[in-house]
Amino acid sequence: MSWLVSLLVLSALIFFHELGHYFAARLMRVHVEVFSIGFGKKIASFRKWGTEWSISMIPLGGYVKMKGQNDIDPTDISMDDNSYNSKTPMQRIFILLAGPAANFILAFVLYFIIALGGPQILSPVIGTVVKDSPAYVAGFKTNDTIKSINGVEITTWKEMAKIIEQSNDSLNFTLIRDGFLEVKTLTPKISQSTNIFNEIIQKKMIGIGSGGVSHTLELNLSQTLSYATQQTIFASTLIFTSLEKLITGDVPAKELGGVISIVKLTSDATEAGWMSVLFFAALISVNLGVLNLLPIPALDGGHIMFNIYEFFTKRAPSEAVLIKLTIIGWVMLFSLMGLGLFNDINRLMG
Repeated sequence: MSWLVSLLVLSALIFFHELGHYFAARLMRVHVEVFSIGFGKKIASFRKWGTEWSISMIPLGGYVKMKGQNDIDPTDISMDDNSYNSKTPMQRIFILLAGPAANFILAFVLYFIIALGGPQILSPVIGTVVKDSPAYVAGFKTNDTIKSINGVEITTWKEMAKIIEQSNDSLNFTLIRDGFLEVKTLTPKISQSTNIFNEIIQKKMIGIGSGGVSHTLELNLSQTLSYATQQTIFASTLIFTSLEKLITGDVPAKELGGVISIVKLTSDATEAGWMSVLFFAALISVNLGVLNLLPIPALDGGHIMFNIYEFFTKRAPSEAVLIKLTIIGWVMLFSLMGLGLFNDINRLMG
């Protein structure tokens, strides 16, 4: 059942992406011939508003086929008034950007719903204390709750960690221990750690680990909007940074995941509850938005690149160039998908 839910989530995210293209095309008076979820042989289809709406066999994406646009044959164009080719470069860019924009908007909505439902966040409760660390020397103990640092009220583990990392001097901690308040003073020490990309970094720490205790965030409307905005920006930044590190080699290519990883992780999130599903769906939605903006000819970003070229030079790229770049784009895209699938299979086989 969880695998079915994961496929439905992935299909829904693709649907919203293509829906962005569809509405933008209609707004620019471009005829949409086909709206498909999936590729390959059609499982089911119907015709409405002049468009064929279909579900296809391979649920690894989707597409909107506009009149005059053909990714397989870029020379197959139409200059009718209701065709994609007859529009100005800026109008075409608007249509192309609408898909990724729909994914970012959907992610914001999902994070907003999560905020309304009361997201769980890590509490500043100590689990482990590293021997001979500043916290150990100062007398910190397991199950201590950090109430404040230098008089600043602490409600989450993240707030505490940020203050420690940015500190320049000694810190005064107020702890709750067995219902009583205790004050401890210590100076953070620069130590070796790893970040979310498994890179070795140096940062200020005091030598404590989380107790794994969490609490529900109670947010008003403005805080809910702020939470949704911050999470969408954070997810987008995280994905851009991940891509940069993959390109520069800071993160090995074996870490790249494919559709099997996405389905499995969504399936795992399903078993953890609806809040986890929404979190992961929002992250994948941002991922789809970012990846489609890459300047690869087979993706939205590649088409945007062509239209920017036409806008500044006042002429479209030649047919020969379009064909070569499109072939290169498809090769790059299938190579990335193949690498992700290869890594997925390796992980499954241990």
